[in-house]
Amino acid sequence: MLDLRPVGYVIGLLIAVLGATMLIPMGIDLAVGSPDWIVFLQSAVITMLIGGSVALATSNGVGQGLNIQQTFILTTGVWVALPLFGALPFVLGEVDARGVDAFFEAMSGLTTTGATVLSGLDNLPEGLLFWRGLLQWFGGVGIIVVAMVFLPELRIGGMQIFRSEGFDTFGKILPRATEISSRISVIYFSLTALCAVVYYALGMSAFDAVTHAMTTIATGGYANYDSSFGAFGAGTEYAAVVFMLLAALPFVRYVQLVAGTARPLVNDPQVRGFFATAAVLILLMAVWQFLFDGGSIEQSFRKVLFNVTSILTGTGYASTDYMNWGSFPVVMFFFIGLIGGCAGSTACSIKIFRYQLLFASIKAQIRSIHSPHGVFTPRYAGRRVGEDVLSSVMGFFVLFVVSLGLISVALGMTGLDFITSVSGAAAALANIGPGLGAEIGPAGNYAGLNDAAKWILIAAMLIGRLELLVVYVLFTLKFWRG
Repeated sequence: MLDLRPVGYVIGLLIAVLGATMLIPMGIDLAVGSPDWIVFLQSAVITMLIGGSVALATSNGVGQGLNIQQTFILTTGVWVALPLFGALPFVLGEVDARGVDAFFEAMSGLTTTGATVLSGLDNLPEGLLFWRGLLQWFGGVGIIVVAMVFLPELRIGGMQIFRSEGFDTFGKILPRATEISSRISVIYFSLTALCAVVYYALGMSAFDAVTHAMTTIATGGYANYDSSFGAFGAGTEYAAVVFMLLAALPFVRYVQLVAGTARPLVNDPQVRGFFATAAVLILLMAVWQFLFDGGSIEQSFRKVLFNVTSILTGTGYASTDYMNWGSFPVVMFFFIGLIGGCAGSTACSIKIFRYQLLFASIKAQIRSIHSPHGVFTPRYAGRRVGEDVLSSVMGFFVLFVVSLGLISVALGMTGLDFITSVSGAAAALANIGPGLGAEIGPAGNYAGLNDAAKWILIAAMLIGRLELLVVYVLFTLKFWRG
């Protein structure tokens, strides 16, 4: 019989911790004299009481490592429960959001998608703005731990190729997760602090610097202004590009770098492939801008550099409305969002390593066709890639495309137009944030969508952030019979 007590214990503890962190934005509102502080106090009390009660009620089931079945349930359960309680300040606070809008905002925050249903950000209480940033910051470090600990063990989407780098955790997921997350968290916090200092030095207020540093390193994209990064100067755009790129690299490489060895970072094929992809895309888009847009060369290049990096890493910031750049850039932005950063980073979408494995497999197939009697095995980072990894990667690609199609159709059935449906599905499933078109593009938001579309997008954000199969497997009879 399936024992859910260890799952409930962990989820309860995390809910209680989330409630405790609500005291931070409460303190901010108190400091600036905003009456919204009472909202965070109420939310914190409710969240800590429920989370603590669940943890206490299930604590007698803790004592051994989680099995695979429990781990699948835990991984999905955390990303459903935390947004549910993270939505409380939006319901009780000044924005007085409806349930679906509050849950959408919280889910978008914790999955670091960055799609928002809130307007008038410039005038929201500072505590609520900070809470949005904090949700994304928690989601960023959370997904790193999931990617480095859980997904390799669950053999999801080819992630098992990183099992040796994510430590051997089978049967010891909770203890090892604590060890791994403690190392990564130090790096994560340090990058955030450095980013905040740089932003402040370049002219941001202390509040804006800290909040935007959290959403930059989380590659989340929540901003404190309706104009996103268009509210800041050129220097902050260049700085944001640097930190978005750093956040899209494997955090385990930073742990190794701090330990005294830079070779794994330099030799990582993911890292090299990511920077090569970014360089090609930026160069291509910059040439287009120079030839067809005119204007200042520096400004055109900066806008291309910033917005391409933002979409490639899945951050979702916008410094301008690139829907006005022409049809070619708009189409390019759609496909750029489906690339993503490196595995084990805060970046989202399909990820660079899967494309590398796909191309390695195609290359091996072409060579075998040319030389039928030869034996050609795909290789990655100098190692042979097993059939299980290739099958997992191919399955992920197929499932991603099918999911994208089904979500697009579902959104279309709610009454959305073709561009909004397809780009909204891609933006949610790949956790990018802004879609395309006048409504959900870089100059708009998701507030005007109908409730059915919002629920579909909420599900898509969760499914995409957890690499598809973690969620889909819960809907199979074999899983529950096992």
